[in-house]
Amino acid sequence: MLLTAFLIAGLVFGLYMAWNIGANDVANAMGTSVGSRALSLKQALVVAAVFEFAGALFAGSHVTETVKKGIVDVDKIPDAFVFVLVMLAALLSAGIWLQFATWKGLPVSTSHSIVGGVAGAGVAAAGIGGVQWSKLAWIATSWVLSPLIGGAIAFVMFRFVSGAIINHPSPRARVRRYSPLLAGLVLFVLVLSLLYKGLANLDLDLSMARALPLSLGVGIAGALLAVPLFGRVRDAPAAAGRYGFVERHFGWLQVMTACYVAFAHGANDVANSVGPLAGIVAVWQTGAIGAKVGIPVWLLAFGGFGIVVGLATWGYRVMETIGKRITELTPSRGFSAEFAAATTVLVCTKLSLPISTTHTLVGAVVGIGLARGIAALDMRVMRDILSAWVVTLPVAFLLAAALYWGLAAIFL
Repeated sequence: MLLTAFLIAGLVFGLYMAWNIGANDVANAMGTSVGSRALSLKQALVVAAVFEFAGALFAGSHVTETVKKGIVDVDKIPDAFVFVLVMLAALLSAGIWLQFATWKGLPVSTSHSIVGGVAGAGVAAAGIGGVQWSKLAWIATSWVLSPLIGGAIAFVMFRFVSGAIINHPSPRARVRRYSPLLAGLVLFVLVLSLLYKGLANLDLDLSMARALPLSLGVGIAGALLAVPLFGRVRDAPAAAGRYGFVERHFGWLQVMTACYVAFAHGANDVANSVGPLAGIVAVWQTGAIGAKVGIPVWLLAFGGFGIVVGLATWGYRVMETIGKRITELTPSRGFSAEFAAATTVLVCTKLSLPISTTHTLVGAVVGIGLARGIAALDMRVMRDILSAWVVTLPVAFLLAAALYWGLAAIFL
C-alpha cells in the first residue's frame, strides 16, 4: 500500500518536473527560432510538441538508465523505501528550483538540477559513499565540454555561412546553391542519430556500417528534393535590404534545425523527469532496488507529455532571454546555433550522458556572437545566466538533502 502511495507521489512529482523542463529547457530550444522570427510562438509550440514528444518516446531510454541508477550507489542504500524517498526528493527539489529560475526568466540546466538533486538526496540517505562520484565526475565533465563543443561548431558553421554566402559578392546565387546542401546535411545527421543505436525502443538498432549509407542516402535525397523547394522562395521586400532573400532561405533551414533541436532535447532531457520515476516504478514492480527492469514506453510518453505542456503554458519567459537578450539573432545565425546544439546533444545522448541542453545551446548562441565580435554579446545577460548556472548544482543538492530528511522523518 505504501509503495503504491509512493508511486502516485512519484507520478505527480515527475509530471511537475517535466512541466518545468518544458517551461525552462524547451524554451531554450525554441528561443532561437522565435527570436530570429523563423517561427512564430504558436508555430514553435506545435513543432516542439511533435518533435519533443517523438524524441522522448523513440530515443529517450539511453540517458534515462543513467539517471535512474548511474548516480546513486544502490549497494549503499539500506532498503527500497529509502531509495524511493531519494528519488522523490530529487524530483521535487529539481522541480522547485526550475520553477524559480523560469519565473526569473533564467535558462538553467535541468540536467544539473536533477543530477544535483539525486546526488544530494543520495548523500543524505547513505552518506558520502551513497553517490558514485566517478560517474558524477564523468557527467560533470560533459557539462563543461558541451557548451564549448556547441560554441565551436556554431562558430565554424556561422563562419562558413558568412564567408560562403552572406559576405560573398553574389549572396543570392550562393544561397540557392548551398541551401539544399545544408538541408541535406541536417537530414543526414538526424537520420544517422536515429538509425545508429537510436531506436532501440522500436527494436531498430543498426550498426554504424548499416546506418551510415542509409543516412547518407536520405541526406542526398533530401538535398535533391530541397532544390525545387528553395527555388520557390520569394524575394524579400525592398526594405529588407540586400540580405533579405538570403535570410528567407535560412528561415526554412532554421525550421528544419528547430525540429532537429526539439527531437534531440526530448531524447536527452526526458530522462531528467522520468529517470528517477523509472527507479520508483522498478521498485513498485519488483520490491527490490536495482532490479533489471526496462524503461516502459508509457513512462517516456508521460515525460514527453509533461514537457510539451510546460512549454505551452510558461515557456515564453525563457524564450525571450535566449532569443533576444544574449545577442541579436537572424535565421542564418539561428540555424548555425541550433545545428551545433542539436548535433552536440545527440552525440552525448548516444554516450548516455545527461548533458545540459541549456549550456549547449547558450554556448552555441555565444559562439555566434563571438563570430560577429565580442561587442555583439550582452555581457550583463551573460553574467546573470552564468551566475544561475553556478548555483544550480549546489542549490539542488542542498534542497534535495533537506527534502529527503523531511520525508524520512515522516515515513521511516
